[in-house]
Amino acid sequence: MPAERILAVDDEPRYLEIIRFNLEAAGYRVDVAASGEDALEEVAAAEHDLIVLDLMLPGIDGFEVCRRVRERSTCPIIMLTAKGAEEDKVQGLRLGADDYVTKPFSAQELLARVEAVLRRSRPPEDVEREPETLEIGDLRIDARRKQVTVAGRELRLSPTEYRLLSCLAASAGAVLSRDELLTRVWGDAYRGEHEILRVTLWRLRQKLADDPSDPRYIVTRPGHGYMLAEPT
Repeated sequence: MPAERILAVDDEPRYLEIIRFNLEAAGYRVDVAASGEDALEEVAAAEHDLIVLDLMLPGIDGFEVCRRVRERSTCPIIMLTAKGAEEDKVQGLRLGADDYVTKPFSAQELLARVEAVLRRSRPPEDVEREPETLEIGDLRIDARRKQVTVAGRELRLSPTEYRLLSCLAASAGAVLSRDELLTRVWGDAYRGEHEILRVTLWRLRQKLADDPSDPRYIVTRPGHGYMLAEPT
């Protein structure tokens, strides 16, 4: 099996070299870009399994790169954010990023996040136990085809969004706590990172056209967690 291909984007040569060196040492193929413009050219020229994207780029910044990538691809994105930049994390996640690493970071932290995101992008095995087809109102989840439709319209879900929906579907009608969802979908290291769950659920609800104040599909149980409505 060929090594997975990763695009690293950062305008700081020191960080770009650190990312490239450590990812290549771990066996990944790495392309690099030092600007948003170069990143979009790389995305157009080749298929990548993951993008490691700095948000603070000159010219076309990382937020705009993320938005444009999401218009055409569900390729997983890990954003690099400055320490304490909570608003940047939320904005990046809302635009479709799958995870984040805060600068400065260690090689071990970066590699752990990369492996976690790539693992979520592979076909689910331990998470997906729902029936082959699950229907809840206009929502239809076809596990065999990895296809989700609402009123016959196919949705483009990122691997993380699909994995989260599959996890909820496997326990449809039952409430799952936030940490239970984080552990099942993201992994043990993500326990307590409720913001990434909250924003990913927000994105998923947006795509499902599911109004949080009057949900048809994903129901919030304040103080307890979330559940997918029972099948029709």
